[in-house]
Amino acid sequence: MDDKIDFLLRWLIDEGEHSFDLPSSWEEKWRLFRALVNVRAPHSASPEFLAVQDELLRSLIARKGIADIDTLQPIRESIYLWRGDITTLKVDAIVNAANSGMLGCFAPNHGCIDNAIHTFAGIQLRAECAILMDEQKHSEPTGKAKITSAYNLPSRYVLHTVGPIVFGQLTSEHRELLASSYNSCLALAEQNDLESVAFCCISTGEFHFPNEEAASVAVKTVTNFLKTAVNIKRVVFNVFTERDERIYEQLLR
Repeated sequence: MDDKIDFLLRWLIDEGEHSFDLPSSWEEKWRLFRALVNVRAPHSASPEFLAVQDELLRSLIARKGIADIDTLQPIRESIYLWRGDITTLKVDAIVNAANSGMLGCFAPNHGCIDNAIHTFAGIQLRAECAILMDEQKHSEPTGKAKITSAYNLPSRYVLHTVGPIVFGQLTSEHRELLASSYNSCLALAEQNDLESVAFCCISTGEFHFPNEEAASVAVKTVTNFLKTAVNIKRVVFNVFTERDERIYEQLLR
């Protein structure tokens, strides 16, 4: 895969009119590639670049191991709990905890889920998001959601939602806005005839929503929505840490 990433790096370096040499190790090359696509503006690329990028990203995802929802066991009727990398999950749609700009994370190699999803989906995802935001002409409100293709991810679509940011004391408004994020994503999934949706832990981490409270809102909101859902048959709560796994297990069991 070195030849592929070398080609992509040279293309990105030339495009940005940078003047540095290629790193020697794969790890350094990957970090540089990720950094360059993280900061890249949402404009078009050559068909050759996209073809090589797509092949590289799909190979990397396959190497990590794809988790198909058909192989998972529900923890409760229609509800699944799975700990792992959401960019490897094969479902109809995964949920991205986005910011109000809805263009992905521009911080090079940042550890947030927004950065990971945009990195492994490919530069096409930021371009599609930019089109949606150009049409909207204003920032995305908290609690709303948008749907895009997932490009190189195993899922078919990405549902992008802006959860509430908590500074100081948690309020009822924070809880209502978080519930709105979950409901907005589920409503979009219903409208697009999707049968399976995987949620990340919206608003926790960088947005400081307490994990236990966020999980409680998530489980309650999803459970209520599924009572009247027509198309959605399976919902996955995707967690990345043992702590969140224990929280959801306690709520769901």
